[in-house]
Amino acid sequence: MNQLCLIANIAERDVLRYTPAGIPIVSAKLLHDSEQVEAGVPRSVTFEITALAAGEISRRFNQAELGKPFLFTGFLARKNRNSKSLVFHIVDFETIT
Repeated sequence: MNQLCLIANIAERDVLRYTPAGIPIVSAKLLHDSEQVEAGVPRSVTFEITALAAGEISRRFNQAELGKPFLFTGFLARKNRNSKSLVFHIVDFETIT
């Protein structure tokens, strides 16, 4: 199964664009910062991940507030067919209160 749930802030967001097929898409950088426990030892985890939202979710994502925490759900896929880099494809998100 390829499913990712992540609490992160939207650090950067590109403008809404359209694929040649007419599908709306927005690319962004998400910033995650948390403390996790690994082998019984606390570990600080901070990273930035490239993400994109396509289709209906892209319009809502395009309006989301920068720097505010959200719970993102989606999956990982290669950036393109020949790339080894991964991109987080956002399927849904909600505000963290």
